Amino acid sequence: MRIYTRRGDDGETDLRSGERVSKSSRRIEAYGTVDEANGRVGSAAARVDDEDVLDALETVQNGLFKTQADLANTDKDEEDPRVTDADVERVEALIDAFDDELEPLTNFILPGGSHAGAALHEARSVVRRAERRVVALAEESGTDENEVLNYLNRVSDLLFVLARVVNSRAGVEEKPPTY
Repeated sequence: MRIYTRRGDDGETDLRSGERVSKSSRRIEAYGTVDEANGRVGSAAARVDDEDVLDALETVQNGLFKTQADLANTDKDEEDPRVTDADVERVEALIDAFDDELEPLTNFILPGGSHAGAALHEARSVVRRAERRVVALAEESGTDENEVLNYLNRVSDLLFVLARVVNSRAGVEEKPPTY
């Protein structure tokens, strides 16, 4: 099977429903940004040595694929991949488990630290951008994207916590911004 189809050469692409849309549509921008976030999570995972963090990142990546499928489908049925409350709860459980090993924050921190920590902060910021793209899609199309928004919001929180965890485990001190 060839990887190229030439179907996108005219600036359009297929949604999961079969509908053809412009590659500049808000829907494509939303799930394309989720794809970018997933790539950043994978890049961060390549810098992580902790098995429990790697397991959490794999959970996130699978959830982001489900998010892309959910956003790419305008004609969903019961068997189509969808982000659910269970996905959000799974990420919340990970946040709570990892956050237990951290000192409470008393101020903002500069994103960075170890290579893995910096990559996780970068992935978090791309997930936040994806969240903004989904908000724009929902506003323009009038669709309900609440589960996707909740999921992306929690994923960005998890990536923040994981960045703090890998930095803490590496002995990297968190630095507050100076104003």
